[in-house]
Amino acid sequence: MTRPARRTALLCALAAATALLPAAPVRAAEAPPSLRFTTCPDSVPRPAAPERVECGRLSVPLDRHHPSGPHIEVAVSRVRASGTPAERRGILLVNPGGPGGSGLPYAVTKRAKLPESVRRAYDVIGFDPRGVGRSTPVTCGPMGGLFDSPGSDPVPAGPPAERAYLTSLRSLADDCARHAGRLLPHLSTEQTAYDMDAIRAALGEPRASFLGVSYGSYLGAAYTALFPHRVGRMVLDSVVGPWDWYDFDVLQSRALLRQRDTFFAWAAGHHGLGGTPAEVRASYLRVRAGLAARPVAGFGPAEFDRAVYRALGRTERWAPLAAGLRDYLTDGGVGTLRPAGAFDSPESRTYEAANRIVKCADGPGPGPRDIVTDIRRTRRLDPQPVLTGMEASTCAFWHHRPAHRTPLGSPQAPPVLLVASAHDPVTPVEGARSLQRLLPGSRLVVLDDDYSHGVFASRGNACVDGTVAAYLIDGTAPTAEVRCPGPGLPAPE
Repeated sequence: MTRPARRTALLCALAAATALLPAAPVRAAEAPPSLRFTTCPDSVPRPAAPERVECGRLSVPLDRHHPSGPHIEVAVSRVRASGTPAERRGILLVNPGGPGGSGLPYAVTKRAKLPESVRRAYDVIGFDPRGVGRSTPVTCGPMGGLFDSPGSDPVPAGPPAERAYLTSLRSLADDCARHAGRLLPHLSTEQTAYDMDAIRAALGEPRASFLGVSYGSYLGAAYTALFPHRVGRMVLDSVVGPWDWYDFDVLQSRALLRQRDTFFAWAAGHHGLGGTPAEVRASYLRVRAGLAARPVAGFGPAEFDRAVYRALGRTERWAPLAAGLRDYLTDGGVGTLRPAGAFDSPESRTYEAANRIVKCADGPGPGPRDIVTDIRRTRRLDPQPVLTGMEASTCAFWHHRPAHRTPLGSPQAPPVLLVASAHDPVTPVEGARSLQRLLPGSRLVVLDDDYSHGVFASRGNACVDGTVAAYLIDGTAPTAEVRCPGPGLPAPE
């Protein structure tokens, strides 16, 4: 079966399974979980006075299917609505993406960017998903050498390199099984969606509204599948498509090729890298080849590809990327290319571990032959791709095989608002269109002529922000797809 046919069959199966999936029952005799708020850790920024953030911890079952078994704790943050009681619309849970992203500070950082009407209407609730941050953080130890500096070249060329690549993926899976222990099967998106509903119950709210960005859109779709009648107003921004994670990663890797070509054309004639896209590409390849042959202070091809992967996702990072390429070609330095945060920091190690564990817990992984075949196909499109986002490849060697895919979407859910950038390479817009089919009545807001990841209360677009704010306040979805004029590419510096 071809990959598009396989995705179509999967969408049909997901829709059929979700239609038959009832909302999780709530026993009348069950007391809601306890959640008491107090001061937050120093890692959570303080909002401007008079508003304040408060934090608490919630005990939840490690396995929701065995509620009397072992429990773990989920860290929760809250900034209360600033408006009058008449303006209040309830709680708005927020998730920044990942999987593996910490959401505890997000109640403050994302709320500060929300339209004032939304801040006045909602208690904004952040939380660290299970396995992340202060919610029973997970570790995978050395992760098969992922944190080696410099790391091995992440783009295998030829059979010996392909065999070494598969071996490193197997080692990563072995390390996660060795270090994550009992958590390995229980960090799925489905289990986190149960935790979201426990937060809702602990706050005494009949429904939960939600803003999920990137992976947060996948989490929101999982919540609608489990609890369609408890969904308030839901905004899914920069949507991950309802596919197996490995298929999504392959799609993303090819979207990044298109984005990088756009970057080459944008940089031509302005940044000292060449006057044509082909000349800029040649400069880029000289930088990467130089770093592969002779890494600089631990910065080699793996580190370079991670920097490029991050930069391609937001156009405001393109000028620094171009400057970093020029600086290396001028004096051999990598200071401009090197990210500010250390890749092997404790926070980064938790993120990378949780990312793989969640993806591999959400559904079946690829086979080793699939991985090699897809890399070869991608390299036929471009011999030097960026494969940094191919995290689900390690699921080919995972020790725990999930019994089912995480269910997504429900025809019983109220209208959901999906938001997408027309040329987002991280979560391509076709993901939003595919998820829309699993959420009948949902509407899509597209920011045209935009090339960045993350749209609502992020790109500063009045059309997008106004449309989403009106939905969150009034609860009325647009009658048709909304197309907002975007900013285009940034002016060359």
